[in-house]
Amino acid sequence: MIFRVALRAIWRNKVRSLLTALGIIVGIAAVIAVIAIGNGASEQMKSSINSMGNNLVMIFPGAMRSGGMSMGAGASNTLTAEDGEQLEKDYPELVAAQTPMVRASAQVIYGENNWSTQVSGVGTGFIAVRGWNVGSGTFFTEEDVHAGKRVVILGQTVVDNLFPGIDPIGKTMRVKNMSFKVIGVMEKKGSNSMGQDQDDILIMPYTTVRRTLQNSVFNNVNQLLVSLHDMGDLEEAKTEFTAMLRQRHRLKAGKEDDFSIRDMTEITEMVTSISSTITVLLGAVASISLIVGGIGIMNIMLVSVTERTKEIGLRMAIGARPIDILMQFLLEAMTLACVGGLLGTILGIVGAKMVGNIQNWPILITESSVAVSFAFSAVVGVFFGFYPAYRASNLNPIDCLRYE
Repeated sequence: MIFRVALRAIWRNKVRSLLTALGIIVGIAAVIAVIAIGNGASEQMKSSINSMGNNLVMIFPGAMRSGGMSMGAGASNTLTAEDGEQLEKDYPELVAAQTPMVRASAQVIYGENNWSTQVSGVGTGFIAVRGWNVGSGTFFTEEDVHAGKRVVILGQTVVDNLFPGIDPIGKTMRVKNMSFKVIGVMEKKGSNSMGQDQDDILIMPYTTVRRTLQNSVFNNVNQLLVSLHDMGDLEEAKTEFTAMLRQRHRLKAGKEDDFSIRDMTEITEMVTSISSTITVLLGAVASISLIVGGIGIMNIMLVSVTERTKEIGLRMAIGARPIDILMQFLLEAMTLACVGGLLGTILGIVGAKMVGNIQNWPILITESSVAVSFAFSAVVGVFFGFYPAYRASNLNPIDCLRYE
């Protein structure tokens, strides 16, 4: 009965009710859209980080000191391909695959086309470590690595710029004016979390990069990439790898490591933390609209109490209790807020998807964010509607009947 009375009161002033709920509508829509975009961006960054490798652990050469000044990580040439092979041999229960990596840059030419790109010299474990398959053709073999053969696998960006409309498999191209045979093309990978195009790459045996492109007789590498069977073994793996590498590098007790071990959890946690902070801040800003909407509801309900003073007096005169009047006006405020919350939820979902489609941003709308936003709108209605309802319930019925 009280609910029907509240609904009739709202329906009598449809336009005013809609304008009153507008603050709630905008607030809920903004909160849902911001959270959806923030969650989507966070998931995309995590996915991009995960695309860099399967349960990836990265080992870099250590820092070199000169005159008491550190030259930075990777300044010394302390890692070799044999270090990675030994890790795989000694810890098969931890290591699923490993590959050394040697980096270089090169100008590549085919026919009249040329392109500047990055070269990654790797081992045969690269595919398993990175979870990146060959789209067409084949990958090189262990024999190719040992022999340092001039074979190359292309990223899709290199194919698009160097072999437009041509199947590159079996073709001979020039890398730094030296002939290389194209034996494969990698699947399209896309950009990573830093915006770098992962498909703009040449992949060849690390021995070929060392001996042919860099003309080096040394076997040191820029990096070791190790894929673990289970990231739950990460801390054990770090401890075991550190002990073995220190032994191989003949480091005495007390001497600092000449290598560093990094894993993707550190990067993932940092990215998640930043994304969550930004989402919370934007959500807090959007929530201001809810407070403004709540104040609007309180103001209109106070006006409504004044306008309906005689009605309140008549209801009390025929037996309505103060609690009945309180519940009537409280239900009106809650109904306004909940209707605004429902419309705001729909508007927020539609708006978030439109932004995602237009800007090509990822959108992740969760049931929890919708439920919390809708529940919060009801709380706003109760909180800001309580004072007008309380004021109405405490009116003197005789004064109400005399009110002009």
